Amino acid sequence: MAAVMAGIFVIVTTEILPIGLLTSIGADFAISDGMAGLMMTMPGFLAAVAAPLVTVATARFDRRLMLCLLILLLAVANVLAAVAETYWLLLASRVLVGVVIGGFWSIGAGLADRLVPAASVGRATAVIFSAVPLGSVLGVPAGTLIGDLAGWRTAFVVLGALSALVLAALAFTLPRLPAQVATRPSVLLGLLRGVDTRFALAATFLIVLAHFGAYTYVTPFLEQVTGAGPATVTVVLLAYGAAGIAGNLVLGGLVVRFPRGAFALAALAIGVATLLLPVLGHGLAGAVVLLVVWGAAYGGVPVCSQTWFANAAPGAREAASVLFTASFQATIGFGALLGGAVLDRSSVSAVMVAAGVTALLMAALVGVRKGA
Repeated sequence: MAAVMAGIFVIVTTEILPIGLLTSIGADFAISDGMAGLMMTMPGFLAAVAAPLVTVATARFDRRLMLCLLILLLAVANVLAAVAETYWLLLASRVLVGVVIGGFWSIGAGLADRLVPAASVGRATAVIFSAVPLGSVLGVPAGTLIGDLAGWRTAFVVLGALSALVLAALAFTLPRLPAQVATRPSVLLGLLRGVDTRFALAATFLIVLAHFGAYTYVTPFLEQVTGAGPATVTVVLLAYGAAGIAGNLVLGGLVVRFPRGAFALAALAIGVATLLLPVLGHGLAGAVVLLVVWGAAYGGVPVCSQTWFANAAPGAREAASVLFTASFQATIGFGALLGGAVLDRSSVSAVMVAAGVTALLMAALVGVRKGA
């Protein structure tokens, strides 16, 4: 389980590292912040396509083998990003990252029940997804610091080396995991007919749209509105990530008993924090407090969403993970794209307001949902 968590950690760090390096990469290639946001859009959209395609195409392959091959591809993608001489080549490396995300998350997120006793599956899922905020608390600030000190290309070199270490961990610590119930297109289509699955899709779309529509551009906000320098941005992102770990543990425990309440609470906190950032984020203290609230709330979003999908399809966990991954990642891409469009046509504060309204809409949607 630790190796799977490490895999998700390095994948998440690779996926969201451009958030911390957005302005430096944009300056290097002489592009706008909104155009640089395509580094977040590309992996999200490709992951959404790769999640069902990779999982279905490799349905009868040993799952340990698949996880190892995907992490190897991630190492290649990071090296390609480090040596990219044009922005379009950098985006090509992000296409590979999208394939890895779609395949690894779909397979890895549903393995908890094969690695731990049945009574511990809920907690194990939370532990696996603690890698998401851990990527924020360690990966992104560390990568941003490396980028500031040695250039953004060096940050991708380091990620390539970490990917190789994770590959070794997966190969030597995971047991053989032969394919069980093959995930077929008919299974996925069957799940989509369920009311609970469709509601999980709608809730996930709104909250991830709100989060990544705004968080992708948090560095420009801190630089332009708060007036923070590179070192301060790194520290603020560190505080955000630390809060995310705490939020993952708290909401990960609550979602088992109160799935509706935990998800609504996370959306409400994200909505309030992003709406208040343009008002209180001009000062560093206000920005830090609101980003800590935001980070704690988002820390629980992946495990809440995954739990909702799993509860909607208890007999087809890998298929549920495919839908979770596809919807989550597609919305990351769409959110980053939409946020970039708003940023280039308006302001970074307008991005935060739009995200806040969307998050509150999701909280209201979940709040009126009947059930637990």
